[in-house]
Amino acid sequence: MADMADAGGPPGAAVPQPLVRARALASLIAASGDAIDAGCELPAALLDALHAAAMFRTLLPRDLGGDELSPADYVEMIEVVAAADAATAWCIGQSSGCSLAAAYMRREIATEIWGRDPRALLAWGAGPRGLAKVVDGGYVVSGSWSFASGVRHATWLGGHSRVQERDGSLRRWSDGEPIERSMLFPRERAAITGNWKVMGLRGTGSDSYSVTDLFVAEDYTIIRDNPEDRRQAGALYKFSTAQLYASGFAAVALGIARAMLEAFKSLARERPMWASTRMLRESPVVQTKVALAEARLGAARAFLITTLREVFGDLLNGVTMTTEQRVNIRLAATFATHQAKEVADIAYHEAGAAAIFDANPFERRFRDINTVTQQVQAHPMHFEAVGAHLLGLSSPLGFI
Repeated sequence: MADMADAGGPPGAAVPQPLVRARALASLIAASGDAIDAGCELPAALLDALHAAAMFRTLLPRDLGGDELSPADYVEMIEVVAAADAATAWCIGQSSGCSLAAAYMRREIATEIWGRDPRALLAWGAGPRGLAKVVDGGYVVSGSWSFASGVRHATWLGGHSRVQERDGSLRRWSDGEPIERSMLFPRERAAITGNWKVMGLRGTGSDSYSVTDLFVAEDYTIIRDNPEDRRQAGALYKFSTAQLYASGFAAVALGIARAMLEAFKSLARERPMWASTRMLRESPVVQTKVALAEARLGAARAFLITTLREVFGDLLNGVTMTTEQRVNIRLAATFATHQAKEVADIAYHEAGAAAIFDANPFERRFRDINTVTQQVQAHPMHFEAVGAHLLGLSSPLGFI
């Protein structure tokens, strides 16, 4: 099996530049792991290196200085970073997903946020939703949001908010659902609450933040994934934010699992079995589990990357993404995440007592992958939704 540093395509294939940059940074990222975990944020030297390599700009439009990377190539890049450190990969993935907002705003506003500052980062969190009251020229926003990964490194924040009309009613879509707009504002306009005290992915520093009666001009607001508002024609921006988050976070899980499996292989070559002179690698049980782990990881990874490449190819050719393709992206991303966790479990448990020590390459990664699977993009309910669709039933979830 190829080492992570060699992953990314058949021999002789052109290697996307962001993947080259990720490989070049892998050693520094891995060496920073303990500091990332202890400090609950990316250390300044590592953050400087990531910015110098433009690692947060891979999904930005090219006309804003981004790579506008295809989703499959993006997954391979995130996977390499995650094998070195999951929290770093998660921060890159979260900020990259947020940067898709650039495709839905006027060019001059996107340039103000990303085009003038090579260290620009947008972060946003999850619910509860904010409330944006309509006023002349924009909105007055109040709200609090949590799980804002990378907020400690961000220059801008976003707050997803329902819109309240002047008469007090909520602005709604034609089907009656409330419209949600994302309000963008400089980080210094928000109050940050440092409450990220968690089991895994500590280095993401996913704190909470809030604003009260903050004016946000109309031009600094977007409706995410609304085709009518999309201003970038590239195939990348025909993927939804959720699809790219799901794929990117699945790549984090794949990278963690690959690193844990490789670490276990090394351990098995060097360590004897308990109460035996035979090496761990000589155990038929261990041999079987390693083989099955490789199959699980390889199959899940191939399903995700192949699905993304096929859909992207169709979009490049002007084909509209179908419901079946949306279903496949959701299934492939969720499946990859859970298969990666199964592989990580094998590596952790077969490593025995060696896995529990901070000094060995298992304990933090075990915490990290069990945190990845708690995120909504990995929720098992996605399997239910896919299964319902495949059986001809109305799905309980949208494939966005």
